[in-house]
Amino acid sequence: MSAIKRLPDAEFEIMKIIWQGEPGITTPMIIDALDGAHNWKPQTVLTMLTRLIGKGFLVSERVGRQRNYTAIINESEYMNMETDGFISRYQGNSIGSLVKTMYGGKNLTEEEIAELRQWLKEKEQQ
Repeated sequence: MSAIKRLPDAEFEIMKIIWQGEPGITTPMIIDALDGAHNWKPQTVLTMLTRLIGKGFLVSERVGRQRNYTAIINESEYMNMETDGFISRYQGNSIGSLVKTMYGGKNLTEEEIAELRQWLKEKEQQ
């Protein structure tokens, strides 16, 4: 498989709906999930779905009069790619720099610190 490409925000929003739904989600289900947030016409949603198929994010299957869409790239794969790209572009591939930037000047909760410690322990054991 070729490298995963970064999605424009609108296509990412469509993918979030697909990832949260059951495989085989239909166009009307996607439009309903958007809940009028963007006032996109059905044709706009169909165009984005076609682009996502072309980019290798989705497959579609005709079932009766509907098209069912299923994600090929899962949310975790995409989010890992986005995070790696962000860290590389903006933080010089430094996790420490990322954490400092994200939490600079803010107090971390005990829960957040414990979560970071647990993550670091797991990374040490790999």
